[in-house]
Amino acid sequence: MEEKIIITISRELGSGGRTVGRKLAEALGVRYSDKELISKLRHQFQLSAMGIEKLKGEKKTWFSEFLQMVAPVPKAATLLEKDNPNILEFRPDVTTDDVFNAETEILKAIASQGSCVIAGRSGFFVLKDEPNKVDVFFTASYEHRVQRVMTKQLLSKEEAEEVIAEVDKRRENYVKRYTGTSRYDARNYDLVINMDNLSEDEAVSLIMDYLKFRK
Repeated sequence: MEEKIIITISRELGSGGRTVGRKLAEALGVRYSDKELISKLRHQFQLSAMGIEKLKGEKKTWFSEFLQMVAPVPKAATLLEKDNPNILEFRPDVTTDDVFNAETEILKAIASQGSCVIAGRSGFFVLKDEPNKVDVFFTASYEHRVQRVMTKQLLSKEEAEEVIAEVDKRRENYVKRYTGTSRYDARNYDLVINMDNLSEDEAVSLIMDYLKFRK
């Protein structure tokens, strides 16, 4: 892509937004990052907001070089990855504020490297000052979500419903705490896409058409 663009993906668990985000990044030829990558970065390197700033000051190219190793532009084969909402993030010496501050700096560092698709982590808010940004929210009917989680996670209907209830509550509390708004407020986004009658590829095409319209 010639012009830098940041696309943030927010989604309900089971809507398919995470996979659409990966396919969109592939179609655009840009980097994709999500909760799993951000968490791995923070845990593996024990990165705090202060630590990231220190690294940025010592070596300006460190983050670009690191991303090339751990997060190259996605290829089709990476789209088979299983969606896992249960990444362990608890450490007794790290507060939720520490996590948010560190991940905010990581997201900003990723965005500074060029065009990208970023899923989750309140990207619509954290990157609000990016001049060319498109925020997308994916939703779906409850039945659609339950069926997808059952299939993806190999769970019973009851188990899938419990996972959805817990993840919905956790994500909404997180977003409200750090952004002062609800993740369900359509005013936070440029596009709100209901996936009930769309395939993942059709959703990608819809977003691509919107990007062309914006230009």
